[in-house]
Amino acid sequence: MALPESHPVIGWREWVALPDLEVPALKAKIDTGARTSALHAQKIEEFRKGSSLWVRFQIQPLQRDRQTIVEATAPLLEYRHVRSSNGQLEHRAVISTTIALLGRQWPIEVTLSDRKDMGFRMLLGREAVRDRFFVDPGRSFLGGKKPQTEHERHLASLRKRRAGRRSD
Repeated sequence: MALPESHPVIGWREWVALPDLEVPALKAKIDTGARTSALHAQKIEEFRKGSSLWVRFQIQPLQRDRQTIVEATAPLLEYRHVRSSNGQLEHRAVISTTIALLGRQWPIEVTLSDRKDMGFRMLLGREAVRDRFFVDPGRSFLGGKKPQTEHERHLASLRKRRAGRRSD
């Protein structure tokens, strides 16, 4: 059976970008068993901006690099109870953000959760890929390798900005 051109094939893990959160590259596991997407976030803090509730949080986009931290803010959509991979029920903040994969961009809902002990900083759930991609569980990184030069340049600028804040 031929696949429709409008639905490209992705692997079980892919490099994605979160442009609204200033994350140029993040390794994500495509998890069709999970309904909602999840993003590794720490120091999640709710605050008011005008009459709206927002969250501020920190993202460590690289698995083995604890020095590179992206500080992000986003409007809070709601809180949800989500069953984690270990079976625990967790109360998580939910935000909407734009994701980029294979040259396409679209909005997704993401829960914020501490995933530091997990193998991937992001899980891309089935709601995020439904009607957009076919997933080949036997292949990886069909969208290409990590965009090294742009990614490293951006992360270096984040490190410099963060170092400048510490010296204030």
